[in-house]
Amino acid sequence: MARATLFIHDLESAVSPGGHGPLRGRDLAELRVHSPASVAISGDRVLAVGPPGEVLREHPPGPDCVTLDGRGKVALPGLVDCHAHPAFLGDRAAEFELRSGGESYEEIQASGGGILSTVDATRRGSEEELASAVGRHLGWMLEHGTLTAEAKSGYGLDRETEMKSLQAIVGATEKSPLDISPTFLGAHTVGPEFNSAAEYVEFVVREVLPEAATLARQADVFLERGSFEVPEARRYLRACRERGLGLRLHADQFSERGAIPLAIELGARSVDHLENTGEEGVRLLAGSNVAAVLLPACGLFLDLPLPPARLLVDGGAIVALATDFNPGSSFTESLPLAMNLACTRLGLSPAETLNACTANAAHVLDLPDVGRLQPGYRADVLLLDAPDWRHLAYHLGGDRFTAIIKGGKLV
Repeated sequence: MARATLFIHDLESAVSPGGHGPLRGRDLAELRVHSPASVAISGDRVLAVGPPGEVLREHPPGPDCVTLDGRGKVALPGLVDCHAHPAFLGDRAAEFELRSGGESYEEIQASGGGILSTVDATRRGSEEELASAVGRHLGWMLEHGTLTAEAKSGYGLDRETEMKSLQAIVGATEKSPLDISPTFLGAHTVGPEFNSAAEYVEFVVREVLPEAATLARQADVFLERGSFEVPEARRYLRACRERGLGLRLHADQFSERGAIPLAIELGARSVDHLENTGEEGVRLLAGSNVAAVLLPACGLFLDLPLPPARLLVDGGAIVALATDFNPGSSFTESLPLAMNLACTRLGLSPAETLNACTANAAHVLDLPDVGRLQPGYRADVLLLDAPDWRHLAYHLGGDRFTAIIKGGKLV
């Protein structure tokens, strides 16, 4: 009989995505709810979730077991942010002011601002400054319940700074309680030293990718007007796939340019954004294994059209939810805020949003043992200071946790 090393007793409820793997269609709206409940953890794994008496009888606490009183509280799986850009220096507050006066994101980008302004600030910073910034940003995410996060490079656009960014991300894994999944966003936009997108992509593939692939797990490209079109994106992604990286695409943010067919062709893990995806794109995703990652905070921040969230879910697509944390178009680290926006603006239910930023987000990052509060999964647990799990999305900006447990240990 396995003994618990951490025991949460007498919870109002314990809530988790059901099943295994990604959830689609009606399954996305289903949760496994135990009420009342206790949770037993041994080491870094969940032992049992269920009725308090049953869990206590089958998995009694060991002599050094840590116990937590769950009365009036809810246990949830740690949140998974599958699209985030924490590796940057500087800010874009001045551009935020310009947008509040009517200038568009694309207009600012075309005049030398946008991504390139963050590239300039990040290039000028030291390795120590960048590592400190990554750690600070991940700390913000942790405070809002994110226990597993993607971290993209992409604000270097040269070999030195892209590697500095990936090294800062990998280095953060030794200091942060979060599990961090590094992504090489070598094709974020065209580096300022290059005359064309094709020329820049050849540079990245030949000079940066070989070393970047030793640090990253996935690769991403911004397929959009003003950045990269299908031919450059295909060249970049094929080269990344040959190096063993999972494939991701920024897709249909401002215009449809063939990103979804390309993602399906190459077997990409996900397409992210989709604010301008039409009915054909929805149909293609619904019939594929490419996940649709929705970023409602970015849409709010830039006043973009709403992605077809309801059509994607009802059509059977794999739908995930993320913050898109970055300095220019989604300066928020809060997945609960993204959940609220997905409910209030995209027409998803609270259950669909919770599944989308736990089980389905973990699928996007190819991490099969996180995102669920079930036996055998990593013991990443949030203790929500509320009697109803829906408060996580309902309380706008008010996520309040009495305990955060990562890998079976109190953070």
